Amino acid sequence: MTMKVNKFSSHAKHKQQNTSAHHRLTNRHKKCKLKKISHLNASAGSAQLEQHLTKKEKPRLKRLKKSYAKPVTVNPENSFSGEEKDKAASGGFTHVHTNGDTELEGSSNSVDSQEWNEYANSVLQNGTESLISPDTDQDDKDGLQYHAQLDHTQNRAVLVMHQDQTLCFRGKCLLTCLYGHVEVLGFTIEEGQQPYQLFSPPSHCPLTIKALGNNPSSNKNKKEGRLEAKAIVRKYLSLEPCKRLINEVDSNSCVMLLEPLDTPLTRLLATFTELKEIFGMNSLELRSQAVIHNPVLSVVGVKPLRQPYAQGLVMSHTYKEALDSLLSAWAGEFDRCPIILVCGAKNCGKSTFNRHLINSLLNLTASVEYLECDLGQTEFTPAGCLSLSTITEPLLGPPFTHLRDPDHMVYYGQTECQTDIDRYLESLKYLWRHCSGEIPVVINTMGWIKGHGLQILIDLIRLFSVTHVVQLTYKDMPQCQLFTPDFLKTAHGWQTHPPTPSTLTEAPASHLALRSYVFLNIISEFEGAGKSGELRFQRSNELRDLALLAYFSKMQSPEPGPMRPLHCFIPYQVPHSSVAIGMVHCEVSPNHILYTVNASLVGLCCLSEKVAGTGGPVVLSQTPICQCVGLGVIRGVDMARGLYFLVTPVSPSVLKHVNCLLVGQITLPIEQLTMQYGAESELPYVTSDYSFEVTGAGKIHIHKGLLRRCFIK
Repeated sequence: MTMKVNKFSSHAKHKQQNTSAHHRLTNRHKKCKLKKISHLNASAGSAQLEQHLTKKEKPRLKRLKKSYAKPVTVNPENSFSGEEKDKAASGGFTHVHTNGDTELEGSSNSVDSQEWNEYANSVLQNGTESLISPDTDQDDKDGLQYHAQLDHTQNRAVLVMHQDQTLCFRGKCLLTCLYGHVEVLGFTIEEGQQPYQLFSPPSHCPLTIKALGNNPSSNKNKKEGRLEAKAIVRKYLSLEPCKRLINEVDSNSCVMLLEPLDTPLTRLLATFTELKEIFGMNSLELRSQAVIHNPVLSVVGVKPLRQPYAQGLVMSHTYKEALDSLLSAWAGEFDRCPIILVCGAKNCGKSTFNRHLINSLLNLTASVEYLECDLGQTEFTPAGCLSLSTITEPLLGPPFTHLRDPDHMVYYGQTECQTDIDRYLESLKYLWRHCSGEIPVVINTMGWIKGHGLQILIDLIRLFSVTHVVQLTYKDMPQCQLFTPDFLKTAHGWQTHPPTPSTLTEAPASHLALRSYVFLNIISEFEGAGKSGELRFQRSNELRDLALLAYFSKMQSPEPGPMRPLHCFIPYQVPHSSVAIGMVHCEVSPNHILYTVNASLVGLCCLSEKVAGTGGPVVLSQTPICQCVGLGVIRGVDMARGLYFLVTPVSPSVLKHVNCLLVGQITLPIEQLTMQYGAESELPYVTSDYSFEVTGAGKIHIHKGLLRRCFIK
């Protein structure tokens, strides 16, 4: 009995060889002891047996470490619940065997037995692949007990999630759905599909994997589904990890394979000291201890987050309604092919909504067209580019993780367009001519919605004949103009104007219906809506640098190995007479054009007419609007031989069509200039001999919405 074991240890400690300890107990403990003995029908001979055992020898017990050695306690009578009292009275406590095969009655409900069980579990789990957090009770309350096992031979993990269970995380991994189907940022991943790369850095809201259960299209019953899921687990795990995981599998479980993600981009970012933690936790999550310690998932690069810090994508009621309306429009409830323009102020969630919308549309169609009208925060190209892309793969990460070559691109060369709005609009018209009109089109716009920015949005809605306008706002946002159809009837744009009454009377009804559109207003409710990012990797200039680093990471070898700095690649030799040079953001004297070009980022463009020089550099008199095939860096100019030395990830087959180099305001990331390994003495293109006292040496401050002198008519 528990009472007797407690007495034995007390007697051994104080070297007392008689049963007088009963009189030294408190009255409360005496009553508790007598009541428990009466419940267990103890006989008078038990006292003699107890005295005989105490006189014989001290019990030999293995001492635990001091962190687990705790005093033996006696549960008072009032600590038993009514159900436990009934069990004790009927002798219904389970029997547990100790080391010496002494049977202890009622030990399963004692405080000491619970401590022993916890310690035993911790010992059994030590060195295994179990995914139990040290704060197991808290994780159970939060529903964050994830079941995963590690395959050491392949360095990959098998994760089992029950239906409707979610995993919000930081980090990166390669996800393959083995059984069932899951959802990530609106895109459904099913069994049998290719592996998908998941990126969840602290610069954006964390990704969430949601288990949707078994695929409803399959005609398997519950037993067949359960057997199939268990067979998949056995295929990917060895015997011991499989035994621990297979009991968690049922017919509605989702089985996923998670592998570490190693790409040229991730390896390149890891070489920079300031970017090593780009896929880690932000400072707020570290201070709040939001991460859950899961040994298995951490091995593959996944760090689960705990509520309420891990909210993932926060969708308001208006957000869900707008998304459902747009998906229904493509499903056949709308007469025209959807042309969706998304607008709103800065930091309202436009880019996240676009990614979610595109992923959701890809569940219904094979491809989506994306027109990029935002120069500062581009989705598929470095900053300063306007582009038209056909998207066939889901977007499961921030922009710098899924850069790709667009179908058509124009190099504008600046992150803002107020210095030349006409060239901005003409560039977008050039791209719009290449839209197919047979698949959904998503148009991303700038966060500039006041002054001239308001006029630009009015022009875009009219020029592209949009069918849906989605405007994102937030609760504390100042008075903002809503782009409703009624407002557009009287609004004046930069190039367009509202129709006159005579035009309205002469226009047919079909023409008016063609110009109408559906207006959807989304009120963003996520934390920090409308506020600029204050944490690391959240500022706009940092995101632009990450996009450029990601673009030039294409030059690195896909095989694991040391990363090569930009100056270590063999450049292309481009004759001065074969390409034309143009400055898109300012005017430079032809005598100083080569000084400006050296060590600059350039857009590689293709003019329709042939360029033929007479030995010297060919300088453009005005900026053309033409196809751009990529970006490059002029790492040197050889005046003696008349050559430019160009470094670019663009392939030679495409590069042979380039006959124009446009220099803009976009500059290389500071990391690529300061981290030039192998350079002797001073770093090339870097100098400390600079004075900000010189006129014009400081930063140019731009006031948006203010009418410039050159624009005054």
